[in-house]
Amino acid sequence: MTSSSSPSQDEQSFAETRTESLRADALMEEDVAWSYEIDTERDGDQFDRSERAALRRVAGLSTELEDVTEVEYRQLRLERVVLVGVWTSGTVQDAENSLAELAALAETAGALVLDGVIQRRDKPDPATYIGSGKATELRDIVLETGADTVVCDGELSPGQLIHLEDVVKVKVVDRTALILDIFAQHAKSREGKAQVALAQMQYMLPRLRGWGQSLSRQMGGGGGGGMATRGPGETKIETDRRRIREKMAKMRREIAEMKTGREIKRQERRRNKVPSVAIAGYTNAGKSSLLNRLTGAGVLVENALFATLDPTVRRAETPGGRLYTLADTVGFVRHLPHHLVEAFRSTMEEVGDSDLILHVVDGSHPAPEEQLAAVREVIRDVGALDVPEIVVINKADAADPLMLQRLLRIERHAIAVSARTGAGIGDLLELIDAELPRPEVEIEALVPYTRGGLVSRAHAEGEVISEEHTTEGTLLKARVHEELASALAPYTPATR
Repeated sequence: MTSSSSPSQDEQSFAETRTESLRADALMEEDVAWSYEIDTERDGDQFDRSERAALRRVAGLSTELEDVTEVEYRQLRLERVVLVGVWTSGTVQDAENSLAELAALAETAGALVLDGVIQRRDKPDPATYIGSGKATELRDIVLETGADTVVCDGELSPGQLIHLEDVVKVKVVDRTALILDIFAQHAKSREGKAQVALAQMQYMLPRLRGWGQSLSRQMGGGGGGGMATRGPGETKIETDRRRIREKMAKMRREIAEMKTGREIKRQERRRNKVPSVAIAGYTNAGKSSLLNRLTGAGVLVENALFATLDPTVRRAETPGGRLYTLADTVGFVRHLPHHLVEAFRSTMEEVGDSDLILHVVDGSHPAPEEQLAAVREVIRDVGALDVPEIVVINKADAADPLMLQRLLRIERHAIAVSARTGAGIGDLLELIDAELPRPEVEIEALVPYTRGGLVSRAHAEGEVISEEHTTEGTLLKARVHEELASALAPYTPATR
């Protein structure tokens, strides 16, 4: 009986060499095909081949500390990230500003930024966001820097996330997930936490992925599990999706109940005819600092993105003595995830229901016009386009004078202030006084001292023009709303 002989060493070596040769040929063909695509694709402006193929490193993004005593602490606490963006339009400065903002977002989330790269493309690659060849180069940068996370400056599809992770071999996070993470860290109130949780679940639902057999593992069974467990049942991932949908429905009901409480407070303010002012603007523009300067509210002020998530409402007074409310709202950002706009719609209603919007913009930012446009997009989404707006150019003490002049020229209704130093705050208060809706009825009444509450209401809800104390009572001349005018009518000269 003859035994089958194993291949000789020469034959084995020849087979391995042939396999390597075939693999090299295949890689070469792929490279040639990719290069051909670069040269022949025409779906917009054409770029030089070298410019299209290059990953451009952005200088000055690294936040790695030089103080050796803090390095170990930072490495234990923080994720080490490399940022990557796709530059499809605009100038290189626009692309770098966008990546710098992503770096600020990453730092706010508690990450350590090691490097940042931009690729020039007509549009993001549908498979890996930056293309397979560049993904491999990104993998080299990740290895070189020792990063454990890649953060992409855009919202990636579930397929793009999976494919890019497969190449770079570390966790990949997109801009939307990063912003959601910051919101989750900063939400303090019960409503804020519920809104963030809802937005996270909306984002997570289409991105659920299983590992190994968990994608197809059946949750049913043979028959020992009792009723409703026989048959094929649900797969593990189907069960997860169903549970997430059930939680989302519960969250929406809870948020709707919490919204009712805030709506009652708003109706009370409207009933008392107290005008309302909403402070809106880009994140980190200085909205909370401005609220503190105008009201002495003592609200948290922090040099971080999205430091304020829960709306703060405070009473304030105009130079003429008129009362109004000031509401500090959540900061906006470019490409604010749609899930967040939906989840925070009830909070953002403070903007839509106000009588005046103070649109705060950071005058020291390199691209304030982009910030203004991004905020107005969200204001449009919440249906507040008809509300009068004052553009408040904050941080004027740190801004470029030429930039300030340009903004004041472009924006018809704008004022430059510094919440830090107090410069321009007096002029802003006078502007708020002029813009707030005024009571429509002018009335003169001699109010008996026994009805002093009506005089107090005139001060709180209306605009007192003159006040004189006589032997018979208080001679009052004021502008008031119709309801208060009816209460004062018995004491007007015509009826006395």
